[in-house]
Amino acid sequence: QARLVESGGGLVQPGGSLRLSCAASGFTYGYGAIGWFRQAPDKKREGVACISSSNGSTYYADTAKGRFTISRDAAKDTVYLEMNSLRVEDTAVYSCAADPDLPCSPPGEDHYWGQGTQVTVSL
Repeated sequence: QARLVESGGGLVQPGGSLRLSCAASGFTYGYGAIGWFRQAPDKKREGVACISSSNGSTYYADTAKGRFTISRDAAKDTVYLEMNSLRVEDTAVYSCAADPDLPCSPPGEDHYWGQGTQVTVSL
């Protein structure tokens, strides 16, 4: 059974940093990419960053460029999202998903999603 498990969320002050992890397991045929997505209260889910499993190419939403870094440890089959210079508006539930819609849009609910992890940026 394929599975994605996120960790690393929490409460941080504005300007602070967090690193999220998305551990993949059970993907018999692998996956083309993993993406990080977020959803704030009363807002639509949006893409944050995606990374290809074949060549490591990355895509960042404008709001993430220069502040967030997505990376993958193939040996651990884990994708990370390093978030720096966090802002109050980054507060959301962050989820990872396999095989996002190109270039980095949330795939359907029939795709593999993690359970999500809360990130709260507040004083």
